[in-house]
Amino acid sequence: MGRPRRHDLDELLDHARKLWVRRGAAGVTIRGLSDAAGVSNGAIYNAFGSRDGLLAAVWAREASRFLEFQRHAVETSLVTAGSTDAVVAAATAPATYAASDELGAQLLLAVTLDDLVTPDLAESRRHELVELQRTLTALLTRLAHEHWGRDDRSAVTVIKYCVVDLPAALLLRADSVADPLAVHTLELAVRGVVSKPPPAPPP
Repeated sequence: MGRPRRHDLDELLDHARKLWVRRGAAGVTIRGLSDAAGVSNGAIYNAFGSRDGLLAAVWAREASRFLEFQRHAVETSLVTAGSTDAVVAAATAPATYAASDELGAQLLLAVTLDDLVTPDLAESRRHELVELQRTLTALLTRLAHEHWGRDDRSAVTVIKYCVVDLPAALLLRADSVADPLAVHTLELAVRGVVSKPPPAPPP
């Protein structure tokens, strides 16, 4: 049985994403996706290799789209407003992104790379996830450098708290990812955190 066409793969990933958001990762099974999409188990295995490969493919597609959206928001803010607003733009990007893709924003906030890198994951999928992590790290490093003129571990970690950890903590607890009160609180928190530079790393 051959691999599904690109269009069919996108439809499979759409169905898997809905299952993931509504039922959690445990609710995404090959059989469940087969039933939801009307595609044979064999076609799904041919396309993704395993359930772990399927989950990684769903997340990687979402992360690729979002990171480009987030990068554009950061670049625009750096040009028009400055580094503080750029960090805020990066932190609130999931809420802005949710206006056009609520499911994608929920998934990206709820799932981390560590949740996906399993011993059974194919090397090609593992490499894809690692490259996405590098893309995010490069953005965090850029923000730390633009804001404090630093790219040491302490500075980048504080930016990560603002851009990754605080959004997950606040936006997922709200009624929706784009909840105005949660976004307001997130923006104030981020502005407060970046108002002073972090302690210098130990020598």
